[in-house]
Order: sequence, then C-alpha cells, then structure tokens
Amino acid sequence: MNFSGKTAISTGAASGMGLLFSQCFAELGGNVLMCDVNEEVLQEKVAEINAKGAGRAVGIVCDVRDYAQVCAARDKAVEEFGSIDLMANFAGGTAVRMLKVDPELEFPDIPIDVYDWGIDVNLKGQFYFAHAVMKQMREQKSGLIINIGSITGMEGDGRGMDYPTAKSGVMFGLTKSLAQYGSKYGVRCVCISPGPVLTRTAMAKMKTLLGRAAEPQEIIDLILFIASEKGQFINGENIMIDGGRNAMTRSMG
Repeated sequence: MNFSGKTAISTGAASGMGLLFSQCFAELGGNVLMCDVNEEVLQEKVAEINAKGAGRAVGIVCDVRDYAQVCAARDKAVEEFGSIDLMANFAGGTAVRMLKVDPELEFPDIPIDVYDWGIDVNLKGQFYFAHAVMKQMREQKSGLIINIGSITGMEGDGRGMDYPTAKSGVMFGLTKSLAQYGSKYGVRCVCISPGPVLTRTAMAKMKTLLGRAAEPQEIIDLILFIASEKGQFINGENIMIDGGRNAMTRSMG
C-alpha cells in the first residue's frame, strides 16, 4: 500500500487506535492531520512521526463536540496538504468509564450530562466531522469517511447506555446515509465495528469465538485495505471485526 500524496484526518490521534492509524498512514507515505484535546501528548506524537521522514504529520487541538473546532481542523488539513482523502473518526469512549462515574450508580442515577458527553463524542463528533469534510470531498469529487462503531452497538449496555445508542446510530443510520449522499460525488463511507481490542487489558476478558481479543493493528490493517486501491468497491457497509463475538449464542457471551 502506498498513500503518497494522500491526506487523512484522524481524531483521538494522541493515543490508541487514532495514533496507530496516524503512524501507519504516515509510514505508507501519507500526510495526516492529527486531532486531539491533549495538546502536549499530541505534539509529542506528531514530532515522532515527522522524525521518521516518510509522510508528514500536523497536529491540531480539536474537541469533536465543538463544530467550530471541527471546521478549523478541516480547513487546516486543506491549508497544509491541499485535500482530504480519508476521514478516520476514532475519538470516542464510554462516558461512565471516561468520566470515572461511581460504579455503584445505576442508569437513572447517573447525571444526564454524563450521557450527553457520551452521545456528543461518539455520535455527534462523527456526524460533525462527516458534515465538515464532505464539503471538501464534494468539491474534489473523491474521499472516504471511516466511521468507528462497536460490538456494543449490537449488544447494548444496561449502564453505559450512551455508548451503544451512539454507536448503533453511527453503524447504520449515519454510515448508510453518508454513502447515499456521497455516491453522487465519488465519496464512500464505511463503518468499522470492532469487538474487544487490546487497547485496554480489560478487553481480554470479553469472549469471542476465536478465544482472544484483537490486536489494534488488525483493526488498522482493515481500514488501510478499505482505503487502498484494493478496497474501492466497499461502500455503505458496517463491517464487524470481532472474532465472531456477534455470532455467538447469548448463552456463550
């Protein structure tokens, strides 16, 4: 795979899969605009990528819940690199975990602003970036939007309800709708929905038919394939990469 001359935007890019994607895309010759709220770590990671001398990275502080900041990130990518060929929406997380909510609190007792945060980051953040970058992609008549779903969007979560609510909306309504609109302008949209991934050690406890969680690189490799010349016929689809977890009977889970 060679992404020389191509530009990607990655959210959640200072850590986890957003960072791994940025590193891999740049190693394959591409340029990447890395977005995150943690400026210090973000700039450190940008410098590390640029020191390798393959593709080029630029960092920008961006809260995906703020549409003005999202548009500023889009404009920065075009200003620096001239195009946006790939939008990768990695920023996300379950609000009750990210905001360290008391584990004794149940759904009706958890403050609604916790759930607002989760829906804003996991659903509206991806929606905002899609809306913003589609203007550029429509003009250049090409592009790929990668949404990130989750096995939780299929299974639900009786406590962290913001997460499956947001992810299921991304996996089906948003992804299909973007593919429908984008088809007029040569723009594709695909959702990648992982099962357990070893970005956190706790994920190893989730069962799959393959008996293990995914390595983060396995998720990124799928995204890079879809973005490559070999993946151009994939569009409007939610692709589960979950080791067969979604195929398990409920008694096995």
